[in-house]
Amino acid sequence: MTGACPILVVTPNPAVDVTYHVAEEVAWDGVNRVQSVTRRAGGKGLNVASVLLQLGAAAELAGFLGGPQGEALRRLVDIRLDGDWVDIEGETRCTTAVVDTRSTTLFNEPGPAVGDADWECLTRDVAARATQGGVVVLSGSCPPGTKPEHVKALIDAAHAAGASVLADTSGPLLLEAAAAGADLLKPNREELLEATGADTVTAGATALLERGASAIAVSSGEKGLFLFIRTDDGISSWSAAPAEVVHGNPTGAGDAAVAALALGLNRIAAGADPSVAWPRTLAEAVAASAAAVLIPVAGSIDTVARERFLPNIHVKEFHVAH
Repeated sequence: MTGACPILVVTPNPAVDVTYHVAEEVAWDGVNRVQSVTRRAGGKGLNVASVLLQLGAAAELAGFLGGPQGEALRRLVDIRLDGDWVDIEGETRCTTAVVDTRSTTLFNEPGPAVGDADWECLTRDVAARATQGGVVVLSGSCPPGTKPEHVKALIDAAHAAGASVLADTSGPLLLEAAAAGADLLKPNREELLEATGADTVTAGATALLERGASAIAVSSGEKGLFLFIRTDDGISSWSAAPAEVVHGNPTGAGDAAVAALALGLNRIAAGADPSVAWPRTLAEAVAASAAAVLIPVAGSIDTVARERFLPNIHVKEFHVAH
């Protein structure tokens, strides 16, 4: 499974994930006694990198860190992940989850504001660390102060170094990533339709391809993944759904899919036949996503279940009208 080059995961808005476990249902207007507290390095990019390690790939991290929370996150990152962070003046965000007997409630801070100088530093870092034939993943939300041109500059820098770019973002930044020629975009269905104003997944994916992206992978919950590839002859498209219904925590399912897609993009950059590699990659992404649902904590997959799922996932090619 290991790709030819380490995969550089850019996570602009990482977080220290704090989880409070309470014995009974939360009393929102009263006092609650916490049974246990867990803290981990979080954010979508960290989840992607952690799954890459489980899939046997080498991964590196880049992003912004600041303040005591940033130092805490630096210490919490898996020692197998090489991280070269841009230090900023603001404080790295914290996300808080309250887990009771009935449900999980999340409180996600927006993150510290970043400016042009911060993004210029991060872009220089990516330019220095991206490699010919490698893959750069831009994953998760971007902090306040991020402009579309920041995303374009980062993608341009990765391409100039000879790397392919996979972007998992939303809103105007998703549109900008497409216009910048991202090699693969991974929105979910809601993000795709909201950003493009389209009525269907096919129409939304087509709109992003027409903006300049080379490929679009769209996640749609239990329906699985849809993949659209721009070719000289038009658009090639496939779909794949989980081999069985799984129940659990879907929080990190999309991040697990991104990890598998990044590995597929790495193989294609290394010379694999795209007509074979893309359907294989789609199946692997669906299997990884389903395997992530079985694990209560985002950033990890059930590797035994993944191996069980994979042979039974059927990838179907379908036609997109031109």
